[in-house]
Amino acid sequence: MATARPLIIGPSTGPEAPYPLQMEGKVISGFGRGSKELGIPTANLPVDDNVTPWIADVKSGVYFGWASLRLPPSHPNQPTTSSDTTASTTTVSEAHSGFSVYPMVMSIAYNRFYKNTARSAEVHVLHEFGADFYGAEMRVLIVGFIREEKDYANVDALIEDIKLDCDVARNSLDREAWALRETGKGTLDGSWLVRETAERNSAVT
Repeated sequence: MATARPLIIGPSTGPEAPYPLQMEGKVISGFGRGSKELGIPTANLPVDDNVTPWIADVKSGVYFGWASLRLPPSHPNQPTTSSDTTASTTTVSEAHSGFSVYPMVMSIAYNRFYKNTARSAEVHVLHEFGADFYGAEMRVLIVGFIREEKDYANVDALIEDIKLDCDVARNSLDREAWALRETGKGTLDGSWLVRETAERNSAVT
């Protein structure tokens, strides 16, 4: 009989070392399986040890935290207000930088179920989007580790585990020390997620 998984990760006092970890890049196309086979769309980020040195040493598995996206003006989810709060997710938009913040779960793994030979970083943003956003700038603030990578007997078992991962992330982030200060609901510093980039700063000065 399988051991029941915890529904909340980490102490109430907030993330512990080595977290939070930062990663950023432009969203690239992956294997296309998230939406098509699993019904769980993911945004892939380039895995580059030179740009993100810590990624070479972390264990493969599922992580959680916060993601920010700078969507193009034509995207249907481009925010029109400073904040959007629903029962399942909280987003916040920084007017100057154009980044919007969302809760997320992400896999840094080989995805043994699909027999991949290279490790990938796949972010599942806990928000429904009306269109893809390939090429958009994304930043992730990883605040904790949910579980190690596993193999599965079938795709249904994989989907069930991913859905539980999403619940664990929502539960864990729904605490003051884990919620972002920028959302108005927490104390965790998320300023890096919404700050101006150096390129944009030089363009406007």
